[in-house]
Amino acid sequence: MPKERATTRKTAKKDGGKKKKDPNAPKRGLSAYMFFANEQREKVREDNPGIKFGDVGKLLGEKWKSLNEKQKTPYEAKAAADKKRYEEEKAAYTAGGDAEEEEEEE
Repeated sequence: MPKERATTRKTAKKDGGKKKKDPNAPKRGLSAYMFFANEQREKVREDNPGIKFGDVGKLLGEKWKSLNEKQKTPYEAKAAADKKRYEEEKAAYTAGGDAEEEEEEE
């Protein structure tokens, strides 16, 4: 006579899960590569008509790797400025969020 198998199925979902992102939260700063990619994407598509979506990213990555430090400098400056913008917006957002929570408690 075969043994009965004990089935351990989880029917209830965990309470936690992923926290929903606040749509009013500031957008993260772009990296130097993303500034480069956004600027060069159309040129890559023009130079390579009919190229697949994934291949565009590969070509952009290869171009980014081939740049020297001097050529990357303007993109890194844009990234630093965008990072500063994000940090300022985040600070204002978190400070504003604390004020709203205090108003709701009263």
